[in-house]
Amino acid sequence: MKYILKVAIILLITVTSVSVSAQKGYELGGWLGTSYYFGDLNTNLKITKPGIALGVIARYNFNTRVSMRTSLSYGRVGADDADSRNNFERNRNLSFRSNIFDLSNVLEFNFFKYEHGSRTYNKTPYLFGGFNLFHFNPVAELNGEKYKLRDFGTEGQAVGQEYSLVNGGLVIGGGFKWDISADVSINIDISTRFLFTDYLDDVSSVFPSKAVLESTRGATAVALSDRSLVDGLGDTDRQRGDTKGKDKYTFFGVSILKYFGGIECPEISRPKWK
Repeated sequence: MKYILKVAIILLITVTSVSVSAQKGYELGGWLGTSYYFGDLNTNLKITKPGIALGVIARYNFNTRVSMRTSLSYGRVGADDADSRNNFERNRNLSFRSNIFDLSNVLEFNFFKYEHGSRTYNKTPYLFGGFNLFHFNPVAELNGEKYKLRDFGTEGQAVGQEYSLVNGGLVIGGGFKWDISADVSINIDISTRFLFTDYLDDVSSVFPSKAVLESTRGATAVALSDRSLVDGLGDTDRQRGDTKGKDKYTFFGVSILKYFGGIECPEISRPKWK
């Protein structure tokens, strides 16, 4: 987390320190790709259950090196303990799926000078960092029916004290962009959201008391909370997740953006005044 904050601060300082006399303007476009989840149901950071992801992007160029980008994205994530090589996780037998609606705002730094309309400075790798706000709602299937897990307090949350379905995180990523015309570019990038919540997958801490859970939420809540394949694994206060780390998800995609702004004249074409 400290590294991510340092990157964001460096990008912010760069905005104010790089010459502002260079090319300015904004870009609009969209992207298409895939999304991945990492957390208590995917502890080995394997790329499992990739989901479709897409969104729209707006980017403002402060100069040839620094820009600010806002994106509104949709992604689908999920994981299943049945895919794990870890015995405990396979026997825990939990799973989830969730749709994610993500609003992010990042500062983007180009490694090389980048100018739309230039034959020389028309491509560059880049890094970015910032923040996001997102909505999620983990769902699991039981006996052919789908259930919204938050509604059942699967880790013993009291009624009215469930985790929020809107949360935030830190964003870090990088990519490569190049012009295919004077005002249209293609961008390929990957970014990870380091979330402030550990409940993207509805798993974080320990198994609750089944008696208490059934009295407050019903038998279905008990069945969703403990789906273990081994007797005793889901006993009260036994480990269900890991509270030491938060969840994460990653977007990988290709975007096409159109530039709206002044195209810099080549040096040889600029009038020279005496």
